[in-house]
Amino acid sequence: MNEVMTEKETATALIEEYTKLQRIKATPNRDEEIDYQIKTAKAKLEALGIVTENLDK
Repeated sequence: MNEVMTEKETATALIEEYTKLQRIKATPNRDEEIDYQIKTAKAKLEALGIVTENLDK
């Protein structure tokens, strides 16, 4: 299956990434925010069937 992101999907993904980075920058507890961002990214990957164990440090 050849799935290509549309321009709108790409824009949405980039806005989401930008927002995440702004949250990390603005938070008083960066480690806590980074942990939260990792958890949500991991959940999204696992929902797509992507194993994340080998990516963890």
